[in-house]
Amino acid sequence: MASFKPTKIQVYPKLGEKVTQDTLYWKNYKPAIQIKEFGAVSSIDFSPVAPHNFAVTAFTRIHIYGPYSLEPVKSLTGFKNTAYCARFRSDGQLLVAGCEDSVVRLFDVSGRVALRVFKGHTKAVQVTDFTSDQYQIFTGSDDYTCRLWDLPNATELNRYREHTDYIRCGVTSKLNRNLFITGSYDHTLKVFDARADKSVMTMDHGQPVESLLLYPSEGLLVSAGGRHVKVWDLLKGGQPLVSLKNHHKTVTSLCLSSNGQRLLSASLDRHVKVYNTTNFKVVHNLDYAASILSLALAPNDESIVVGMTNNILSIKHRKSPDESKGGPGQQKRRPSYRVSVKGKTYAPKQEDYLVSKPVKEYLAKYDKQLKKFNVSKALDAAMEIWKRQRNPDVMVAVMKELDRRGTLKNALAGRDEQGLCSLLHFLLGNVVDPRFTPVLVPVAELILDVYSQVIGQSPLVDRQLLRLQDMLEKEIGYQQELMEVPCPDTSRANGLSPGEVGTSRPPLHAT
Repeated sequence: MASFKPTKIQVYPKLGEKVTQDTLYWKNYKPAIQIKEFGAVSSIDFSPVAPHNFAVTAFTRIHIYGPYSLEPVKSLTGFKNTAYCARFRSDGQLLVAGCEDSVVRLFDVSGRVALRVFKGHTKAVQVTDFTSDQYQIFTGSDDYTCRLWDLPNATELNRYREHTDYIRCGVTSKLNRNLFITGSYDHTLKVFDARADKSVMTMDHGQPVESLLLYPSEGLLVSAGGRHVKVWDLLKGGQPLVSLKNHHKTVTSLCLSSNGQRLLSASLDRHVKVYNTTNFKVVHNLDYAASILSLALAPNDESIVVGMTNNILSIKHRKSPDESKGGPGQQKRRPSYRVSVKGKTYAPKQEDYLVSKPVKEYLAKYDKQLKKFNVSKALDAAMEIWKRQRNPDVMVAVMKELDRRGTLKNALAGRDEQGLCSLLHFLLGNVVDPRFTPVLVPVAELILDVYSQVIGQSPLVDRQLLRLQDMLEKEIGYQQELMEVPCPDTSRANGLSPGEVGTSRPPLHAT
């Protein structure tokens, strides 16, 4: 008697991640270094001058880290309440920050005590920045006002109150010292000119604005609010160019790569999306363990620094060329590897004798039941594997083998309410998968034939049958739409022929 042949499980191709130049570039970072801060990291800013230290704003402290230091090289702690939005001046010597107590403080990076204190706002100041001439400071507050301050005299120069809600983001022009832009929770963006008494341009984002980014050429402005990232053309009066909706939670931070060809957005959904600035398609995705509040890139993209709501500061440094190519800097393979592969490539000669040990084959549970012709128990064993591993390949292979033997109907019959619900649950999850449809559609037909007499006796089974019917009808509709062929007189604008939708219903097993 011939030995029993185990059921052959077909291996289906899996879609792997497409490897592109962006994938190689943004994955070329070392494992993240995580630093525990005193509070949620609300702001990160890199110094524009070497060695490019970065300031981290968290709770009542501002820590300044070196490019590769795990401990802060400087701590600024002169805040009584939560600090916000620490920003370096273009020469890297001064740093300005707002606070919950409505006071703006100016620090010398080499010192610890505030050089200047700017008072005038009545609520928390969450937006600060230097103008391009280095002698003025721009601030935005929860009191709905944005102001310009004179740095040497610590006096207020201009005040604008046009927003009707909190001002939570802003950016100054690096080419014109008189221009700055604000974003507010009243859904608007406003462009101000210090030489005018009111804003010169207004744009409606449609959601509370959380972050702004101005391109180096200053022709394009990017705003983030809600789930949307929008790009505006300032040279055409603030005309919207594109609206991106790739996040499923609020977008909190924006930044550009060093060459300006990639735009990065961070969100509360724990993802950082990388966009191509030519067509604004997502080219890469970075995942993090918690919701992201702040994001910054070091010059030349040497580091990615992310601040999260769980008080963690995540720092990823770019690998050196030796580490990327596996050069001398890489850890060498241990001798045990050479020992384990020794002799694997040996080619036997003609006069050699091969002594092999018999390998005992162990059958799976479903194969043991198939060997005993217990077809129902074989299907139950495959069902257990699917419930445990959520891998439908085994279940489909056993059904295919039962169909080949002509015992599939017997295996499906005689089941109670729980067993029938399990089968229908499996069908609902996999019947529209193109890999399994040729096998599972006949299974669905057999179930309807066997249990047609008991339909209506179990509300749970009836609900699943209705769901299966609705799913198959939708799938048939999709297939009909794909199979439609436009008539010659059809407009080429949309390529569809109105009124040419097929009315005939194909059989259940059509795909």
